[in-house]
Amino acid sequence: MAEDAVQPNADARPASGLAESPFLLACRREPVPHTPVWFMRQAGRSLPEYLRVREGVPMLEACTRQDMIVEITMQPVRRYAIDAAIFFSDIMVPLKAIGVDLDIKPGIGPVIADPIRDASGIDAIRELTPDDVPYVTESVRALLGELGSTPLIGFAGAPFTLASYLIEGGPSRNHDHTKAMMYGAPELWNRLMERLTDMTIAYLKVQVAAGVSAIQLFDSWVGAVAPEDYRDSVLPHTSRIFREIESLGVPRIHFGVGTGELLGLMGEAGADVVGVDWRVPLDEAARRVPPGKALQGNLDPAMLFAPWETIERRAKDVIDRGRTAEGHVFNLGHGVTPTIDPDVLARLAEFVHEYSAR
Repeated sequence: MAEDAVQPNADARPASGLAESPFLLACRREPVPHTPVWFMRQAGRSLPEYLRVREGVPMLEACTRQDMIVEITMQPVRRYAIDAAIFFSDIMVPLKAIGVDLDIKPGIGPVIADPIRDASGIDAIRELTPDDVPYVTESVRALLGELGSTPLIGFAGAPFTLASYLIEGGPSRNHDHTKAMMYGAPELWNRLMERLTDMTIAYLKVQVAAGVSAIQLFDSWVGAVAPEDYRDSVLPHTSRIFREIESLGVPRIHFGVGTGELLGLMGEAGADVVGVDWRVPLDEAARRVPPGKALQGNLDPAMLFAPWETIERRAKDVIDRGRTAEGHVFNLGHGVTPTIDPDVLARLAEFVHEYSAR
């Protein structure tokens, strides 16, 4: 299997320079000097320096160029008082790497040339090996020298979200074709999910082997699924990913959008940290998620357009409610939006540190 070719460091403790990282301590539910903070999509489209670097370069090309990956990953680390960096990439990268004909179109998102609707399409999804993504290994290793004591988060798309793009052919509001396969052709559905699960495990293992300090599994669209269907058709595959990664000794984060009714099940899937979007207060999320988990989140990204007094008040509320969890990493309830003022994010990161340390 592809994953057998990767031999990550199985030491469950981080390197000495990272051992006291507030981010890693919070993920492991250990005492922290302040609530750690990072922002989903912090490396990207809201930064003018990112737009300059990316000018004229397609997204998927940028995700294969070591110079761009390193530079873009580092940009928010230079700007903000954040406690972790996240590897610059896209959840579609491993699919592209194994030969799926896709593109990321500006203003639209991922577009699949030949949507998968039958067994032949599923059979075309082959295993991923480290040789498919050498730029990931090279870029992670280069970043470790740049980041020093700042942890690097690797990530992948979860099988349900990847399946939705593959089946629908692109972004979808209702996921009709996806659910039609899940409900009406469960054998076909599970076959596709198993292929995507194998690929995701292999891809995450490549990142951990290269040296990332934590991983996050993004299941952006799984909030479209009812709890019973999540348990039957999604949870077995997500659980296998976290089970396979557990022995590698890095914290595992699980995040989805619109997943308030799924938080308990997402906690059961096996991650160390459950990401919470802005719809559920963190103290309520702490009641829904099983014991033994930290939480991540969950300021509404749209809040960053409000006056600073409002942002400060709501950030205090997130931090205070986060104290009811066994561990808390401050984040937004989804990604940074393109038109956010970077200075507001910088001020917010500093405020989180100052307020939570009191």
